[in-house]
Amino acid sequence: MARIRHFVTAFALVLLAAAPAWAEGFLSAYEDLPVAPGLTEVAGSGVSFDSPGGRIVEAFAQGQVKAAEVLKFYAATLPQLGWTRETDTLYRREAEVLRLDPVTQGKGVTVRFAVSPE
Repeated sequence: MARIRHFVTAFALVLLAAAPAWAEGFLSAYEDLPVAPGLTEVAGSGVSFDSPGGRIVEAFAQGQVKAAEVLKFYAATLPQLGWTRETDTLYRREAEVLRLDPVTQGKGVTVRFAVSPE
């Protein structure tokens, strides 16, 4: 029995080590844009409206995490959601463009998310 428990524990650790980071949730202004681990959406910062050319969204999230970690999370996660990576901070999906604008402040970062039509 101890051998089975050891195997199950070892298997679980391997799965956890191989799994991508989990999102902290999704932006309220853009329902399928995840919030990177360590970030929290800035309450009331989200703006979303439809224009004749497409949807326009702006939101902010901040936390005590490095900008490089945030960009690495989005580089791994956004392609799974249909976004094509152009640069570390620019993604495209269908007729929309997503810009990530991380600004380091002390030990933390604030990220501006901007979605607009192409």
